[in-house]
Amino acid sequence: MARRRESFAEQRERRGAVDDPELVLAAALRFLEARARSVAEVRRRLTQAGYQPALVDGAIGRLVDLGMLDDGAFARSWIESRDRARPRGERALRQELRLKGLDGTLVDEALGERGAAGVDADQVAADRVLARHAAALARVADPRARRQRAYALLARNGFDPETCGAAVRAFLAEGDALN
Repeated sequence: MARRRESFAEQRERRGAVDDPELVLAAALRFLEARARSVAEVRRRLTQAGYQPALVDGAIGRLVDLGMLDDGAFARSWIESRDRARPRGERALRQELRLKGLDGTLVDEALGERGAAGVDADQVAADRVLARHAAALARVADPRARRQRAYALLARNGFDPETCGAAVRAFLAEGDALN
């Protein structure tokens, strides 16, 4: 006879009855296997799964003590990953980290470190976005439409108007020099 699959409500009820902190810690560790997470993400996941709040707090405290949960390191890692793989402007990064449950002061610190190298990190990221989309932008024949599309692309990716304007001007000037 086939075993009936447990519903989400039944799973929550079963997890609510758990009183072993090791089981909650194991669930948190499974959640952290895929990638680093913020404290708020882990808390949200365990709470939504139905575990008792006291056990969730204990598991999070243990993970913080072990150094497996560190919001500061998570924010720096997230920003570095974004700058490398999918560049975003400061506004977009700030919003993403806020959605991950990070404190504003922590986000400010991490973004401050991003710009501490003496270069405008947003400008470098904007240049990378435009370079990645250069072929598609080159197919737009009308220079005005090309400028508008490049600007809109950067704006959608969270760059401020000044950065958008400067990056688009540099990109178009570079394209004109190649022609």
